[in-house]
Amino acid sequence: MNRMVESTISRTDKTEFTECWRTSWKTPYIMRLALSAGIGGLLFGYDTGVISGALLYIREDFDSVDEKTWLQETIVSMAVAGAIFGAAAGGWMNDRFGRKKSILVADMLFFVGAIIMAVAPAPWVIIVGRIFVGFGVGMASMTAPLYISEASPHRIRGALVSTNGLLITGGQFLSYLINLAFTNVSGNWRWMLGVASIPAVVQFVLMLSLPESPRWLFRNGKEEEARSIMERIYPAEEVEEELSALRTAAEQEKRIASSLGDEGGLFGQLRSAWRNDAVRRGLYAGVTVQVAQQFVGINTVMYYSPTIIQFAGFASNKTAMALSLITSGLNAVGSIVSMFFVDRYGRRRLMIISMIGIITCLIVLSIIFFRASVTAPKISPTETAFFSPNASCRAYTEASDAGSWGCMTCLNKENHCGFCSSGINPRADGACLEMNDEVRGMCRAEKRIWYTKGCPSKVGFMAVIFLGLYIIVYSPGMGTVPWIVNSEIYPLKYRGLGGGIAAVSNWCSNLIVSETFLTLTEHLGSSGTFMLFAGFSLTGVVFIFFLVPETKGLQFEEVEKMLHKGYSPFNKKRSKSNQNVVDI
Repeated sequence: MNRMVESTISRTDKTEFTECWRTSWKTPYIMRLALSAGIGGLLFGYDTGVISGALLYIREDFDSVDEKTWLQETIVSMAVAGAIFGAAAGGWMNDRFGRKKSILVADMLFFVGAIIMAVAPAPWVIIVGRIFVGFGVGMASMTAPLYISEASPHRIRGALVSTNGLLITGGQFLSYLINLAFTNVSGNWRWMLGVASIPAVVQFVLMLSLPESPRWLFRNGKEEEARSIMERIYPAEEVEEELSALRTAAEQEKRIASSLGDEGGLFGQLRSAWRNDAVRRGLYAGVTVQVAQQFVGINTVMYYSPTIIQFAGFASNKTAMALSLITSGLNAVGSIVSMFFVDRYGRRRLMIISMIGIITCLIVLSIIFFRASVTAPKISPTETAFFSPNASCRAYTEASDAGSWGCMTCLNKENHCGFCSSGINPRADGACLEMNDEVRGMCRAEKRIWYTKGCPSKVGFMAVIFLGLYIIVYSPGMGTVPWIVNSEIYPLKYRGLGGGIAAVSNWCSNLIVSETFLTLTEHLGSSGTFMLFAGFSLTGVVFIFFLVPETKGLQFEEVEKMLHKGYSPFNKKRSKSNQNVVDI
């Protein structure tokens, strides 16, 4: 016979965004807590999104960055490397010093990193600033949803944590707006990177007036202080119920710690956590969704979206950023959709539907980019000879198979050449020229388009459409839900540690993907790279199906009981009258 955990909260099935709105309207303090902590998500989104546009202009200011793919990847990925250490330190700090102090430290790191990047005289200084920002991003990425989750009534916890996801995507959208606004301003990329210091100061000031997480306070022996905060969050009749559940969970933790021989120190905590069935199964689920979130390739789209759009045949920096703004806006809209449905249809269902849509879009994108490469214009000897002999690409003029060259061959990184479109029709055969500022100016002086990343294509607009669809199916599910799952799936004692481990796995995966994307496109092409991500996504949906339970509408303590007993996707979920009964 299947074992069951019964949720005694009869309102679970009715929980949705409207309930979140009604509760927040009656108790505005809840929304104040969520939005103030959520600024960390805004900073997280801004700092991960702004580099995509700034990089286009950093390449123009520093020839070494333009010439070296690895240096571009390093500038992008060093924030991710910093986030790995920030998330690891954040997990420890959250449990030791509390959620509030961790957010304040993250704000200081954001501020310092933004100023360093804004005044950077050389690429290595930008990298140092990116590392500082990365520390802040890593800490904020796991602390903000944890703080919001612990300060939220369980009925609307998913929707409130989704506000953090909305602010992440809102921050990314804001970064593209800022990028576009500073396109024609002197020192454009410096302004783009330096603006992040402003919301960091705003959040620091707001957090000084807000309390610590009531659950952290309770676990650290400050029961009266925790009670006073809970009285401002919960209806009077629910405060004792929540405190009673916390006492029960604390007593259970002590019994488990006693039976396992709980150890001190970080490594002792890790050993103790791994021997705890609930923590271990929570980590299976939490790490799975975080790794899957990155290996669907989302941050290649967010970090490199202008570059990807140039791969699709849109040569102008400004055009590429404007089109990227659309994809970023769709990401923000998807987060709003998540707020409506995550507490109504559940975390697990949204993620699986999202993954199926992601796989479909990646396969179609792979086909589109393949089609774009095989239909790219050829190199015309006449068009190339139109310019001075010194302007012609040396690799082209010396090639024994020059007659078979097309635009894609010309743009091969080893050739160090650019493609100048035909003066009659941009999609007709064009010229293969040396890639330098003088030759680029000659091409543009003839009212032609200069391409260095992608070739003119009839199907380029289809790539933009399916990038948009990819974002639409990603954002409501895999965009926000992994952070919700990780904010609620671990026992209180190990919540910071578990969230930190899962966040580290997220940022390690992010680092691998962002550090290798441009290299993969050079070796596999855009088509092969997107097909590879489709394969990773298929693997991810299988792991999510088998390892991730549904936590919709459950109290933290109920989630812990479910994990202690074990989870299987083949046990069914049933509803009895007003009760939510889950077979595990």
